[in-house]
Amino acid sequence: MSPQPREPFVLTTPLYYVNAAPHIGSAYTTMIADAIARFYRIQGREVIFITGTDEHGQKIQRAAEEQGIDPQTHCDRVSAQFDSLWQALNIQYDRFSRTTDPRHHAIVQEFFARVWEKGDIYLSKQQGWYCVACEEFKEERDLLPGQHCPIHTNKAVEWRDEDNYFFRLSHYQERLEALYREHPDFIQPAARRNEVLNFVAQGLQDFSISRINLAWGFPLPTDPEHTLYVWFDALLGYVTALLPPEAEPTLANALSQGWPINLHLIGKDILRFHGVYWPAMLMAANIAPPLRVFGHGFLTKDGRKMGKSLGNTINPMDLVERYGADSVRYYFLKEIEVGLDGDFNETRFVHILNADLANDFGNLLNRTLGMLKKYCQSQVPDLDPQALMAANPLAQLGRTLGDRLVTAYEQYQFDQVCEEILNLIRAGNRFIDEQAPWSLYKQGKQSQVEQVLYSVLESVRLSAYLIAPIVPNLSGKIYHQLGLNVDFNDPSHFQSHAPFSEHSQWGILRSGQTLPPPSPVFAKLELPPNPNPE
Repeated sequence: MSPQPREPFVLTTPLYYVNAAPHIGSAYTTMIADAIARFYRIQGREVIFITGTDEHGQKIQRAAEEQGIDPQTHCDRVSAQFDSLWQALNIQYDRFSRTTDPRHHAIVQEFFARVWEKGDIYLSKQQGWYCVACEEFKEERDLLPGQHCPIHTNKAVEWRDEDNYFFRLSHYQERLEALYREHPDFIQPAARRNEVLNFVAQGLQDFSISRINLAWGFPLPTDPEHTLYVWFDALLGYVTALLPPEAEPTLANALSQGWPINLHLIGKDILRFHGVYWPAMLMAANIAPPLRVFGHGFLTKDGRKMGKSLGNTINPMDLVERYGADSVRYYFLKEIEVGLDGDFNETRFVHILNADLANDFGNLLNRTLGMLKKYCQSQVPDLDPQALMAANPLAQLGRTLGDRLVTAYEQYQFDQVCEEILNLIRAGNRFIDEQAPWSLYKQGKQSQVEQVLYSVLESVRLSAYLIAPIVPNLSGKIYHQLGLNVDFNDPSHFQSHAPFSEHSQWGILRSGQTLPPPSPVFAKLELPPNPNPE
């Protein structure tokens, strides 16, 4: 395995809009990002994982007015809800960026000045249908009957006729096309890349970056009667987040701490802003674009689109409180291929968790530890793991698993990671049934008993280590049961302890140690009464 580069791996979720409490879509993006961050940390690489909240704009102002509170109070409340959910989901972010931060204001002003001096911002007339929920003007041909937004289908758009400042996006048509051509992995997956290429091929139009009659936001430095449009402000929150706490808030200081960002992980609904507008803005400010934008799919529930009007939304905090963080993380990362749309069904959720983690994973560990106690006095057999490599089927499966899963993790194929690990776990269950160590013990074949038990326990250990970015708490419990001291929730642990290149290989379980009494590592889940009363 090649040595890891020294520079940090920097990744971001969107800065989530605080017009309402966090929903399952936001949680899904953040769980993916956390698994990616943990994968790089476990390899000993420095990571800067950025998340946060986007807190300006008309939608925020109106949400605060409806509650009879000021916008900052509203933002503080909802931003805290996002942070609480991330704690509940065991999300280990490094920076939480808020666009109401005064340091962010300084970054936005400096960035705006660069683009203004370039001549890429000008005043003009904006007419058209505007969706407040999207904070975006819509083409009339894209609207639904009754002048409704195609994304927020229960909200009518508003006609706007006002002076706005515009960014000269049209000047960057050729440079963007060159970016996509020279860096084909810049936008992923392929379906998202094709969407952007098709959009750009139609010809780019300059877009509005200011609003009038809006108090909640940063005033334009050159014309305080205008407020900066939320996207021109919010996207720069990624840059602000790079600033160390003690650093002066300048673009140079921020960019020196990890730019260009390795990965923007987003939902496909904001692909245009990240894949077209954002790199063009950066080009205008003479800043290199990020290295990759990855747009994942949408979630449905029981095969239907989710929405408040349909009454079928999922409260992610309720889900975590009912089933635990590892269960929620495992289902959404294993059952939904990143990049495609995916569905949540609570009955299926419970059945999958019970089958994979309770029955296959947990039961294999528990029954093997029980036999280790009975036949080996709970001591890990004293044998040479390398001697098992040639003929042992579990050793054969495990010897290349680490390298294969590194590739899968790097491509965000968490479904494949889980399936490959389950293949090894299921092979372990079959191996025990076929070898029948209880029968071997009765025949006095102690050496063969020890080989069987060691190979199964080592396969469980390897599986726990490699699946830790997805279910860190479960992996930690398994490692504890195997007498190993690894805290998968301590990022610093992987900088100072045995490296990934050792733990990701089959055959490192230490011989001779006495293991603690076995106890279940994953309790079976139960459905609440009538989860789908309809």
